[in-house]
Amino acid sequence: MVRGDTRGAEPGHVCFAAQDWWYHSRAHSDVQLMLHVARHRPVLFVNSIGMRMPLPGRSSKVLRRLLRKARSMARSLAFPVPELPRFAVLSPVVLPFYGWPTARAVNARLVAFQVRRAARKMGMRPDVVTVTVPTAVDAVRRLPHRTLVYNRSDRHSAFPEADQAAIAGLEQRLLREAAVVLYVSRELLAAEEDVTDGRAVFLDHGVDLDRFTPDGPEAAELSGVPHPRAGFFGALDDFVVDLALLERLAKERPDTHLVLVGGGDADLSGLAALPNVHLFGFQPHEAVPAFGRGFDVGLMPWHDNDWVRHCNPVKLKEYLALGLPVVSTDFPELRRYAEAGVAAASTDAESFLAAVDRALSVPPAQGAEERRAFVAADTWEARAQEFLRAVEGTPA
Repeated sequence: MVRGDTRGAEPGHVCFAAQDWWYHSRAHSDVQLMLHVARHRPVLFVNSIGMRMPLPGRSSKVLRRLLRKARSMARSLAFPVPELPRFAVLSPVVLPFYGWPTARAVNARLVAFQVRRAARKMGMRPDVVTVTVPTAVDAVRRLPHRTLVYNRSDRHSAFPEADQAAIAGLEQRLLREAAVVLYVSRELLAAEEDVTDGRAVFLDHGVDLDRFTPDGPEAAELSGVPHPRAGFFGALDDFVVDLALLERLAKERPDTHLVLVGGGDADLSGLAALPNVHLFGFQPHEAVPAFGRGFDVGLMPWHDNDWVRHCNPVKLKEYLALGLPVVSTDFPELRRYAEAGVAAASTDAESFLAAVDRALSVPPAQGAEERRAFVAADTWEARAQEFLRAVEGTPA
């Protein structure tokens, strides 16, 4: 741990996020959690420094990715939420060659310098540094801080486009060095408890109950889409979303209209060719609930892989907050919802389609209040308070 002269500065939080404020969905847990922490502490939100260099033949939409990251870096330090003047977003300039030791060392100094400068401008001291993206670990070592928190939100070394061996090594360093390791997956927490040695804390996701409510209009764009509607909102990435399962649902249930709301890197041409599939692309977080209100069932069609087995999608709580029945492929964090009867867990394509049929066979409002009540205590403010207790020892 490196300590600098921080006399007179206000204690604060630095979050090295896995998302970029300027072009990713702000539904992600990093964003939502830190926005609520910023009600109580100064927060410097550091946009993702990434885990791989987009490469032709291995990555999709290479030019688009490079351009959007360049535009993000050009913004430098910003205060994008007027009602939260102590919440700042930093877009650090980085070299995206994470598997090269020399480039990583240069990046660490470059990013640490930019974070220290931003913290000084904010008049804050980076007491607590939270790391979600593992590639930030070298920069953190060069920052003055009191507590290192590893937000183990996903097993990033399972990401197919990453340099998996390099990322796995960075993950192991964080697991050993962090004072607190936060998990949203009980499965992953249990798998790594020998390494974390009593420093692990389960911190579930939250949900914005004020925004994700069944009360209010549905999106005007849905006016031409007939019912019943089976819907999905979120990133449409082919290493996570089972597109073949969605195609099968659309083909075998031609009277059910499949509504997909989200961007991503998947090739959706097969789905787009089907008459009962409706693609609405990426939508800002503020617009998503209005689309969800128009669904008759919320879908989570995941692949069975290492990434998914250790995930805990925020959209599950968002679907339930909207009062929607939920049909998902099975994964460990889903099971307590399935046991409570507020979500259906399927183990193959046939059971997935059958669960959709059952959900659409009852009136839309049936069970909605029970589903909403199941997540009523899971607000982001409650999660922020749990976070502060875990990393500071006291609530806000």
